Amino acid sequence: MIDSLVTFVIGMSGGHAALGIVLFTLAVRLLLLPLAVKQARSARVRERLAPRLRALQKRYGRDPAKLAGETRALYAKEGTSPFAGVLPGLAQLPFMWLMYRVATHPTALAGHDLFGAPLGQHVAAITVNYGLFSVPVLVFTLVITLMALVAWWMSHRTKAMMTEEQPELMRRIMPLLPFGSLLAAAVLPLAAGLYLLVSTAWTAGERAVLATRPL
Repeated sequence: MIDSLVTFVIGMSGGHAALGIVLFTLAVRLLLLPLAVKQARSARVRERLAPRLRALQKRYGRDPAKLAGETRALYAKEGTSPFAGVLPGLAQLPFMWLMYRVATHPTALAGHDLFGAPLGQHVAAITVNYGLFSVPVLVFTLVITLMALVAWWMSHRTKAMMTEEQPELMRRIMPLLPFGSLLAAAVLPLAAGLYLLVSTAWTAGERAVLATRPL
């Protein structure tokens, strides 16, 4: 199945694997856009209900059953549920897994490159094979640099959106999560780094647009 999918992705771009990965990633993220909209809508509902949820926790904190019932009733009035934001996220995981498998397929990517940098090799192998000061290493460095810029922007927005009412541990950890893709790109093949760059850039733009538009 994965072999056929990789062949299709490379074929859809006329044999250019790097372009195929970019197009495939964009196509899948566009397909998942309705789920992202639902997730963003649920996040707005949670933000709007946060003061009332805190009031319920203070009132029924010693009665978990009552608290759960009142919470469900509150969400029902809004036409949603506490799990409305979780399910769209879970539904995206199989598609994300497929994109990752395409971008890390070892044999199908053999012989394909991005401006001379082999898509199937990670940065250490490229450095050993081509030298530290070479075009392939420069290409990999450029991909990681662009990812770092996207991660910094997402981290900055995350900090700006968090409030003092949220747990301190969460306020420390959440802004660091966007940088996790950099660690992955450092040990995965260049094709995976390209996929992560396109996917995280899409996520950043998607969140920025959905945060400012009515849903």
